[in-house]
Amino acid sequence: MPIYQKATEAGVFESSEVALIGRVFEKLKTEGQSPEHRRALASRIIANYQAGIRDEEELMAVSKLPLGR
Repeated sequence: MPIYQKATEAGVFESSEVALIGRVFEKLKTEGQSPEHRRALASRIIANYQAGIRDEEELMAVSKLPLGR
């Protein structure tokens, strides 16, 4: 699953943090997305989390947007 691979590449996360970003990924991914789209989504979620967004609902909302917007 892209989110767990991206989390591993991004650095050390606690199991509760991986669970949070995993839940957000599962809620935001859609059927038929390309592997590239899913990797980009995983990267956005992790980048937003690392930027300090820890609230699950807020993390979902901002991760729907492209990075840098």
